[in-house]
Amino acid sequence: MYNLLKGKRGIITGALDQNSIAWKVAEKAHEQGATFVLTNAPIAMRMGEIKKLAEKTGSEIIPADATNVEEIENLYTKAQEVLGGKIDFVLHSIGMSVNIRKKISYEDSNYDYFMKGIDVSAMSLHKMLSVAKKMDAISDGGSVVALTYMAAQRTYPFYTDMADIKAMLESIARSFGYHYGVEKNVRINTVSQSPTKTTAGTGIKGFNDFYDYADSIAPLGNADAESCADYCITLFSDLTRMVTMQNLFHDGGYSSTGVSAEIMNKMSEE
Repeated sequence: MYNLLKGKRGIITGALDQNSIAWKVAEKAHEQGATFVLTNAPIAMRMGEIKKLAEKTGSEIIPADATNVEEIENLYTKAQEVLGGKIDFVLHSIGMSVNIRKKISYEDSNYDYFMKGIDVSAMSLHKMLSVAKKMDAISDGGSVVALTYMAAQRTYPFYTDMADIKAMLESIARSFGYHYGVEKNVRINTVSQSPTKTTAGTGIKGFNDFYDYADSIAPLGNADAESCADYCITLFSDLTRMVTMQNLFHDGGYSSTGVSAEIMNKMSEE
């Protein structure tokens, strides 16, 4: 153990079950000496196993709908009371597409569902940052990390409206990163993770085939949830105090590889 987060206080959103990246981040943050609160929407908490994680990490759970400003205000207020001071790091691990859940194609997107996805998966980051800034809830030099995916830059048909939503999420991180950095030295980054076998990820049509494809392209193979958590910990730590407004690919080199020998060999065999 390196105690990279010793003395730091945090808020971790989105931990649903042991397969979720947020769950792994919480475990790693605890190992590295941090104290934090866990939060999720009330409906997600009923579906998940967050109480087990809270017991394991000695954390308190503060339910909050990240699309509701008043609930976010309550989250920051109670988190500071529970933790005894300002917040040093925040993980935004919130994503939901009703269009994907209902298997609606991108061209036929239901716009009410689309707007719901934007609010939950992207606008929620803006709201969490705006509330924190107004309340001066994040300490000087604090770090915010949001999880994203490369469909924000390249087209993946199965990712439908979430591709547009993730592009917005990354833009918010850059734009807010400037303002929060100038005024409070708070850094904001997104981590673009490999296809990961989480509860949400495996619910996407064709996920397993694409997972294998990406694994065949990436020189290091797909990055798993645990290694993503390790990366997030470094971004919460003081070791990355000058890194902000970046979209950081954590994907085993997939994003920089045009084609792999493995894929070429498979094509020649057919």
